[in-house]
Amino acid sequence: MSNVVRAALVQATWTGDTESMIAKHEEHARNAAAQGARVIGFQEVFNAPYFCQVQQAEHYRWAEAVPDGPTVQRMRALARETGLVIVVPVFETEQPGVYYNTAAVIDADGSYLGKYRKHHIPQVEGFWEKYYFKPGNLGWPVFDTAVGRIGVYICYDRHFPEGWRALGLAGAQLVYNPSATSRGLSAYLWQLEQPAAAVANEYFIAAINRVGREPYGDNDFYGTSYFVDPRGQLVDGAASDKEEELLVRDLDFDLIEEVRQTWAFYRDRRPEAYGDLTGA
Repeated sequence: MSNVVRAALVQATWTGDTESMIAKHEEHARNAAAQGARVIGFQEVFNAPYFCQVQQAEHYRWAEAVPDGPTVQRMRALARETGLVIVVPVFETEQPGVYYNTAAVIDADGSYLGKYRKHHIPQVEGFWEKYYFKPGNLGWPVFDTAVGRIGVYICYDRHFPEGWRALGLAGAQLVYNPSATSRGLSAYLWQLEQPAAAVANEYFIAAINRVGREPYGDNDFYGTSYFVDPRGQLVDGAASDKEEELLVRDLDFDLIEEVRQTWAFYRDRRPEAYGDLTGA
């Protein structure tokens, strides 16, 4: 029996307001579903600009509750309409003064399955995220969805191998990595890190980046989103580095078991020898 999952991702330009940004992603999702996709993911804080280029209190206005806020509720309705599993990255407020960089995971029937909160929070020029977000505190959950076991790792997280491995140990088959990364040195890392993580952990990764320039800073988001398989090979190439794009690709989940039998990385792990890694 075939175990191919048609998956989608969206790299988008900022429209100027939340309503039109959400509407645009809804249209992309409907288009993906019409092409036979069964799961889709959006970029980091998809319904807002990347406001972390500056440190200004006015940008707390983009935050909302998860799952009870308007965006996640709207995405639940979209999932019911399209039959898509949807990964929804938003700026989450838990209570006044407590905020997270979060992604909700919604099943194909509109059920809210849970959320992932970004663990690693940068604080460097153009990426002033510690001003806005607390570090995630929900671990690395893997969600049982209509298409398989889905995990999430957000942007700056990708530089840290521990979470990738935790998701693999929890049985992830596909990990969405919504991001906002700009041209320069990170473009080299973008081509390197997610394929390496896919190989090391032997699952599929959906690497999503914003595209274009936005208000509040000089970051030039270079798109180039892609799916990468457990062998570290891009699935039918990457998206444009300049234009908005919906990417739809077929992922053969049977390849995960095949690769794990060939490259026996999980068999040959030595967790009993790794204690010093977490001792400091």
